[in-house]
Amino acid sequence: MSLIVGIPACSREVAGHANHATPSRYGDAVIGGAGAMPVLLPPVGDGLLHILDRLDGLLLSGSPSNVAPACYGVDEDATPDMHDPPRDATTLPLIRAALDRGLPVLAICRGIQELNVALGGTLHQEVHKVPGRMDHRAGAGTHDQRYAPKHGIALSGQVARMLGRTATQVNSLHGQAIDRLAPGLVVEATAPDGTIEAVRVASAPGWAFGVQWHPEWRFAENEDSMALFRAFGEACRAWRNGERRAA
Repeated sequence: MSLIVGIPACSREVAGHANHATPSRYGDAVIGGAGAMPVLLPPVGDGLLHILDRLDGLLLSGSPSNVAPACYGVDEDATPDMHDPPRDATTLPLIRAALDRGLPVLAICRGIQELNVALGGTLHQEVHKVPGRMDHRAGAGTHDQRYAPKHGIALSGQVARMLGRTATQVNSLHGQAIDRLAPGLVVEATAPDGTIEAVRVASAPGWAFGVQWHPEWRFAENEDSMALFRAFGEACRAWRNGERRAA
């Protein structure tokens, strides 16, 4: 398994000590779905950019934390206790540099929000408080209940072709969501309330997509998840072989 996919970690405090961590299910999906080896990238800021020379792909994971509104030019902060400044300082420049060179990028949940912000878009800090929008948060229950399919989405474009369908059911565990779409992004999936569920980076020279749901959860049991991770793995393999497969 020669392909290497970088996964930027979150910065968390555990028992009074700073830790860098990401749920193992993302790495499991990279191994089992994309056929690549995941490498955890520490959130140490733009000094990490040189690591892109050694990667075949970049996966941006979900997280309990939110992208800080200051990153997209907003002063009012609705969730001041839910930020991760080291991750923001790492992922935003990393995304831009990866896209510029055509490195395959798959952005999941917080990742799609980071992708939008990195390219100049904005976010709803609490989408469930926006008139007409659903509550996209997970709610209470076991992990299986929280990650169970919650609503349908309409698919279009490359994502529809990738999954082989124009509609599907997805889980939903997010408080933030895309507000103003960044230049260069194309919407390829929406929820019934209009919330953006998937985007393609049309402006990138390489394969680059973001999804708002969590395809890594029990990925091997879900056709759509396997299709998405296989496509990511194929793009990483093409990159390794010197090809530049566009999104």
